[in-house]
Amino acid sequence: MTKEKVILVNEKDEQIGLMEKIEAHEKALLHRAFSVFVFNEKGETMIQQRALSKYHSPGLWTNTCCSHQREGETNIQAGKRRLQEEMGFTTDLKDTISFIYKAPFDNGLTEHEFDHILVGKFEGEPDLNPDEVADWKWISLEDVEKDMKQNPDIYTEWFKIIFDKYYSHIKS
Repeated sequence: MTKEKVILVNEKDEQIGLMEKIEAHEKALLHRAFSVFVFNEKGETMIQQRALSKYHSPGLWTNTCCSHQREGETNIQAGKRRLQEEMGFTTDLKDTISFIYKAPFDNGLTEHEFDHILVGKFEGEPDLNPDEVADWKWISLEDVEKDMKQNPDIYTEWFKIIFDKYYSHIKS
């Protein structure tokens, strides 16, 4: 089985190479990523609790799903693939904003990503992949914001960053 590779990029999101995912996170190199926010008709977003077996941030709450594009894959194709792999459904996605962020973890790894926020709509219940996701729920953006302030330790570091960027974007 081949190791998962990420697309190394410069500050303009231009591809400059490929590297095994773990190595890119060990070296904190800038790479392309995406974060999916799925909403229902009530305007609530679906968040997931990461599986307890994940190698970093296990059991923490985060956005609907996120991952890395594969070489030759568009942001939308990657988002739909990962949404199906983690949450067991797919939906149309829209590419919204993108930005660079850096988030170090206790285990020595660092997320340094050129992140693309993808947004979709869905009604119903996901069919969770237990290797990826422990739990899920619908929650309003206002309640996410409040709960993040009261309980920051139950959310992934990247979700705190991307939520703030995305929520600021849609409020403006």
